[in-house]
Amino acid sequence: MKALISLDPLLEHRIRLGTCVLLAKHGEVTFARLKEQLQATDGNLGAQLRKLEDRGYIQSRKDFVERKPTTWYQLTPAGRSALDGHMSALQTLIDASAAGG
Repeated sequence: MKALISLDPLLEHRIRLGTCVLLAKHGEVTFARLKEQLQATDGNLGAQLRKLEDRGYIQSRKDFVERKPTTWYQLTPAGRSALDGHMSALQTLIDASAAGG
């Protein structure tokens, strides 16, 4: 089935997919907010974000908020394209399942 081939293996992990979806929706999100929304530990979230950064799907910037260092993340154009393709492939699978195919 072509839709299965179109799935992005990097986005099959819950935290990586969730991160991309949140960034697509909100534009820019802090590490702390991602951690809260995805119910992840610091170590696990950090490792998954690194994989997304290494692939060029997200980018980060450091800032200070109320004198505390804060890391912000946002989706890159490559990340947006990958997410759109992955979501399209998932929708194709869902549609095929609903049609009994």
